[in-house]
Amino acid sequence: MSNPYRGKRTIERGGRRTVLVFCGLLLLVLAAAALGHYIQSRRAAQPSAPVGNFLPPQAGSGSASSQDTDPVQANPPPPKLPRYDFTQPAPERAAVDNSYFDDAAFVGDSRTDGFMLYSGVGTGKGFTSNGLSIFKLAEKKALTIDGKDYTLLEALELEQYGKVYLCLGVNELGIYKDDAFYESYCQAIELIRQAQPNAIIYIQGLIPVNEGEIVNYNGNKYKLSNEHLRVYNDLMRRAAEEKQVVYLDLYAAFADENGELPQGSSRDGVHLGKESCIRWLEYLKTHTVEYDDLYPNGPPKGEPVQPAEPDNTTADGSVPG
Repeated sequence: MSNPYRGKRTIERGGRRTVLVFCGLLLLVLAAAALGHYIQSRRAAQPSAPVGNFLPPQAGSGSASSQDTDPVQANPPPPKLPRYDFTQPAPERAAVDNSYFDDAAFVGDSRTDGFMLYSGVGTGKGFTSNGLSIFKLAEKKALTIDGKDYTLLEALELEQYGKVYLCLGVNELGIYKDDAFYESYCQAIELIRQAQPNAIIYIQGLIPVNEGEIVNYNGNKYKLSNEHLRVYNDLMRRAAEEKQVVYLDLYAAFADENGELPQGSSRDGVHLGKESCIRWLEYLKTHTVEYDDLYPNGPPKGEPVQPAEPDNTTADGSVPG
C-alpha cells in the first residue's frame, strides 16, 4: 500500500533545505561585512603620508626598534617658527600709537635729545648727552641722578625697559677709526643686553646730514660727511646682524636724491627741526618688532665684553695735547 504522505515529506524536506541554504548565505554576508568594517578601521588607524615639517625617516637611520615604532604614538618635533631676518632692516608694518614707547629707553646724543623734545613722543625715557660718542658710552659720567654721577649705561641699569633705542655716531664722523667704531657698537649692544635682557634693542641708523648747511654754519670744522656716515651705517648694520638686534634704516627714510638731509630740515645741517623729529617718530611707529618674533626660542646668549681700546681723540679727530 502506498504512503499518501510521501510526496508531502519530500516537499517539506526540500523547503527546509532551502531555508538552511538561505541562512548560511546570510551568515556569510554578515561575516563579510564585519570583516570589511574591521579592515577599514585598521586602515584608518594607520598614519597618512608625511606633510609639512614632518619628514619621513631616512633609510638606515635609527635602530630596528625605533623604525618599528608606530609614528602615530611617537611625539612629533615641534613646528619650526619663521625666524626674523637680522640681515635686513626692520620692515614697515601698521603704525603703533605712542603708548608703545611707554617702556622705551632712548640712548643717544644731542640728536636724540631733540627727538625727545620736538617729536611729540611724550613718553619713554631719554638717556642723552650732548657730544656723546659710542667710544665714551661706557665711561663718560653724563647723567647725575639724586646727586650721583652715572654713565648712560649705568643709569640704564636702574630700571627695566621693554625697548632700548640706541642712536650714536654723528659725533664720531670726523674720527676715522672704523674698526674701533664697530667694536664699540658691538660692546654697547652686549652691555645693554646684560642690563636689559628682556628688552628689544633697536639700532638706529644715522639720519644723513646736509653738508652745505654745515659749511654755512661753522665751515664744517668737524669734517662731517655723508660718505663716512654711510660707512658707519654699514658697520652698525653689521653689528646688529652679528648681535641679533633690530636695525632701523633711518638713512633711507630721510635721504634726498643726493643722499643728503633735505635742505631746510635742520638749522645747522645736523640737528633736526620739529617737522623732521615728527617724521622720525612716524618712522619708529611703523617699524616695530615683537620680542617673540625676534627670539622664538629665547634670546641669544650674551658674550663676555672685552674693554674697548681707550679713545683719546676729540670730535674733530685731533689728539689733545
